[in-house]
Amino acid sequence: QVQLVESGGGLVQAGGSLRLSCVDSRRTLSTYVMGWFRQFPGYEREFVASITWSGGRTAYADSVKGRFTISRDNAKNTVHLQMNSLKSEDTAIYYCAAGGYGGVELVDYDYWGQGTQVTVSS
Repeated sequence: QVQLVESGGGLVQAGGSLRLSCVDSRRTLSTYVMGWFRQFPGYEREFVASITWSGGRTAYADSVKGRFTISRDNAKNTVHLQMNSLKSEDTAIYYCAAGGYGGVELVDYDYWGQGTQVTVSS
């Protein structure tokens, strides 16, 4: 079973950058589509980005296109989310997720990490 652990969150000023990482401790990540979601207080989790198992295809929410980049290193069982030009409205808890087929909906993913807080100060 997949066990996902996120890291890399923190406090950053607007315009700055953060790099989130997600590691699968069971070393099975290479067989899954990986996604990043985020959750604002009082709202449901929303799709941020996804990447196919080979890394050949990525997808992004319109709100982060051109600023965020998802990548993966299957040899290291790791997925990254590079976040540049951060805005205060990017402040949220960010979750890593793994699924068989991927997609932009919560139900498309079977396994979730515990989340990491990203706070962008204006």
